[in-house]
Amino acid sequence: MPRKRRCCPPGLPVHVVQRGNNRQVCFADEADLKAYAHWLREGAEKYRIEVHAWAFMTNHVHLLVTPQLPDSISRCIQYLGRYYVRRFNHRYRRSGTLFEGRFKSSIVQSRDYLLVCQRYIELNPVRAGLVADPADYAWSSYRAHAFGRAVGLWQPHPEYLALGDTPAARRCAYRQFFEQELSAGVLSDIRSALNTGLVLGNERFRGEVERLMGSE
Repeated sequence: MPRKRRCCPPGLPVHVVQRGNNRQVCFADEADLKAYAHWLREGAEKYRIEVHAWAFMTNHVHLLVTPQLPDSISRCIQYLGRYYVRRFNHRYRRSGTLFEGRFKSSIVQSRDYLLVCQRYIELNPVRAGLVADPADYAWSSYRAHAFGRAVGLWQPHPEYLALGDTPAARRCAYRQFFEQELSAGVLSDIRSALNTGLVLGNERFRGEVERLMGSE
């Protein structure tokens, strides 16, 4: 059965998950995480991707990005595979693939959905039981959004910038945002959209994306 055509139109945010093949470990220590972050930043600059949020887990990565070209995301993921996987294999004296051959993705509607998806991503370490507070996890974008940590990789989305007129106001509003629990329905919607490659958004937005895909 042919694969469903992936659609990542320029200018629309996309939730991306890259998993280890057979859920194997992709990051064994801090050096691996730093190397991945380095090549992600290089790939994002090279292929014109804005990286809004992330969570680097032991055997997978969550990203929230906005591509500027139709193939920006695919080419960036290929770039990571070329450079990070080569380093990982050399370091651990292994060969073959590291990540699943096809990353998962879903287009995210900015209004009403983007910050919810972003919170889902940054709460990954909490749901996994690695930390009790997202601020305690160094390898996500939470500290950048909530406390203004300087990260070269980070390009805040306009929805985040609209949370306040000053950086301090935005950070405060963002921290308050995390006081609300994600409902089971929201978690299900995000995971379903990601696993099926469907759009995370309302019916009108989904219709707009379908028409956009049909015109390509």
